[in-house]
Amino acid sequence: MGMQEDVIVRLVQAYLPYQAELLFSGGAAPQALAREADLDGDGMPEVVAAYRQGQGLYLMVLKRYMSGWRVVGVGKGPGYDVDAFLIAPIVARYPGNLVVGWRIGAAWSKLSVYAWTPHGLVDLAPVDLSYSRLEIGDFPGAPEHARKAELALWIHDTGEAYRVDVLRWDRNRFLPATDVYPYYFGRVAAYYAELAARHPDYRVYWYYLADSQEKAGNPDEALRAVDRALAIDAPYPSQETLTALRNRIAGTAAATAAGMRVPLGEPRAAALFPASVKEVGGTKWGFVDERGAWRVPPTYSYATDFADTRAVVQLGGKYGAIDASGRLVVPAEYEWLDSFAEGRATAFDRDGARIVDENGRVLTKKAYSFIAAYSDGRALFSSQEGDKYLYGYLDREGDEVIPATFLEGSDFANGKAIMKVADREYALIGPNGERKATYRYDYVGAPGDGLLPFRKETDGKYGYIDEAGKVVIEPRYAEARPFQAGRAVVNVAEDFKGEYGLIDRTGAFVVEPKYNEVRPLGDGRVALGRAIDPEQPFIGSMYAVADATDGRLLTDFRFFAVNDFQDGLTSASDESQTYFIGRDGKPAAGYPRFDGSGTLTRRGDIIQANIDQRTFYYDRRLGSVVWSPNTTIPLSPPYVVKELKYKPNRDYLVYYPQVEGMSDAAAQERANRRLRELAEVKPVPSGQLESSYTGDFEIPFFRGSLLVVEFNAYDYPWGAAHGMPTLVYAHLDLKNGRFYELKDLFLPGSDYAKKLSDIVGEQIKTDPQYDFLFPDSYKGITPDQPFYVTANALHLYFQPYEIGPYAAGFPTFHIPFEQLRDMIDANGAFWKSFH
Repeated sequence: MGMQEDVIVRLVQAYLPYQAELLFSGGAAPQALAREADLDGDGMPEVVAAYRQGQGLYLMVLKRYMSGWRVVGVGKGPGYDVDAFLIAPIVARYPGNLVVGWRIGAAWSKLSVYAWTPHGLVDLAPVDLSYSRLEIGDFPGAPEHARKAELALWIHDTGEAYRVDVLRWDRNRFLPATDVYPYYFGRVAAYYAELAARHPDYRVYWYYLADSQEKAGNPDEALRAVDRALAIDAPYPSQETLTALRNRIAGTAAATAAGMRVPLGEPRAAALFPASVKEVGGTKWGFVDERGAWRVPPTYSYATDFADTRAVVQLGGKYGAIDASGRLVVPAEYEWLDSFAEGRATAFDRDGARIVDENGRVLTKKAYSFIAAYSDGRALFSSQEGDKYLYGYLDREGDEVIPATFLEGSDFANGKAIMKVADREYALIGPNGERKATYRYDYVGAPGDGLLPFRKETDGKYGYIDEAGKVVIEPRYAEARPFQAGRAVVNVAEDFKGEYGLIDRTGAFVVEPKYNEVRPLGDGRVALGRAIDPEQPFIGSMYAVADATDGRLLTDFRFFAVNDFQDGLTSASDESQTYFIGRDGKPAAGYPRFDGSGTLTRRGDIIQANIDQRTFYYDRRLGSVVWSPNTTIPLSPPYVVKELKYKPNRDYLVYYPQVEGMSDAAAQERANRRLRELAEVKPVPSGQLESSYTGDFEIPFFRGSLLVVEFNAYDYPWGAAHGMPTLVYAHLDLKNGRFYELKDLFLPGSDYAKKLSDIVGEQIKTDPQYDFLFPDSYKGITPDQPFYVTANALHLYFQPYEIGPYAAGFPTFHIPFEQLRDMIDANGAFWKSFH
């Protein structure tokens, strides 16, 4: 049962450090930045709060144990204030994540998305995830993403113009949520349409209007807007930028027109699989068939797997859905579209969440704050009443079959759901809201196998009751999870370390409570996790597969990851390979093994392999890979870039570039040796490393003979609050193999460092986006300042902590070449390489 705000405030204040003060939100009715939420997914809510101590901002996590509350985590935040503090389902539908906006400047905040680990809160957001305005919601999108929230980040550009990114946690990172683009960028387009009407001579507003209209799935309107921008004589955005946008929109319009020529009607049964192509300047998504042939050209910004006969795609910043023939059946006009379930999906437009059917028909009569995926013909929804959210249920026609009167709710399963009616009052209800039982306890969890986890008092232990409310297993556990197939995972540890076991319906241990993790796999199997290092359990576990009936071990502890069983098979990763195993724990005969770590999913005879952060497809009938992402990035003849992988240790993975086509073989070898060094391809010891290191590269710019390579990496020491990112740019001339430095851009003898220092200093003084910098930390630009170039500008950046907080990432300053024209060596090799 949830605590009232005043109770939470008193609790937090009792545990605040000396001379620390709890933070409150601004506005007419300030609220304490303290929330009660189940962060670790154990069914027991924790309390998390933000406070100030001296000049620093901190987060504190309190967890309830039998003897009372304990501080289980404390972390320091960046910036000087907090402007967002909420719980949202970002990484998974359950448990929720703590989302904090750390104010780092007058117009900028660093966004943190925290997940709970055995070692405390870990910020999953990249260091450069910043915003000026923030919106979080379960926007209408693909059904498979229902009940997961997306992040809409508005980043200030100039005047009233903002660049808008809509992101979702997917594949262990934040990626563009393209399926919600149709909904969300429709709202963005309306914003810029109003600005363009008020300021018809402002080129930047027409530019962003065109961009948002394309992402909303309206390429024809976008073409008219970008042509209007091109007709305006203004320096920003540049003519080249606008021309590139127009070319992109024209391509989208052609693809949309081609899609409209596909005959209407029910789609034929076909197997389509999302696939991407890596190119200079970005990645495009389409769909391949079982042979690996393109069935839907790679024109989308992003694409998901099919779910319930529909796949969500992003086009022009908006989201829609295609059917199995590749036809766009749900228009790309939503800000987000969840995956389909039971023939329905939650779609988000500028007003909120709605329900659409498989043909894009809107079923709900109004927009809601939140709508979950359908389960048993019911979808949980919420409506905001003042500062509270109340929950109810929609039927398949989008009608409110159960009004929003509850404080919390669960999905329906087997015709029943658990609802929180009031403090110390939970109810088991039927599909029409009829109350089947009432429970007057501090907490009652979702039913499973006819039993519900419960807690009598706030600081008590957990046990289980039956659906009639009778206590079946007396409270004795620090954690108690719902039963599945006659078994439930419980924890008896009194501290943050796990002592997990598996019990039967009588409370007897089938698996003794001594493991770092216990996870049901389905098919009567369970994964038991033993800490890799008992003194550092946060590093992770080595897993064995056991029989859930009697706890008998079927394998030794050799797996680093084991997935859920499906039709008697699951994929597992050991020290070096990923492969299928059967219920007996042995490798499955007739199935492939792949070098690397990841997951395998069977889709008929096709195996989708996600290995070492790359996705490819394998045909069992042919015994071979039928499609894999390109490892050759074409430039202009005769130049290409090859992607190579270096993985000397399971915790050290690097993708690095090698160039081909240079006329001087010796120069090419020297250049490639230098590229390997920049990518950190180096000797790495075997065995357990002290951190996890991943590195990758992009080709953000290529022109003439100048190749710009971005090396990005992340080094995460085990148990640390966060890792350290690195960012390095190389400027390689493919004609002579020379790597250019900053000085090579300017006339010999010119004091370019001083001029750049003055320009950057002026930007810091006048542009509020740089208010997050440490006071007096900027000392000027060095002659060898980190930089990169694009077609029309020089970009200078600093390392984390150098002049700003960690959350600020790599503070970057953009200087148009026009401002440097009198100092640029226009006859120099660097300048001439891309002009």
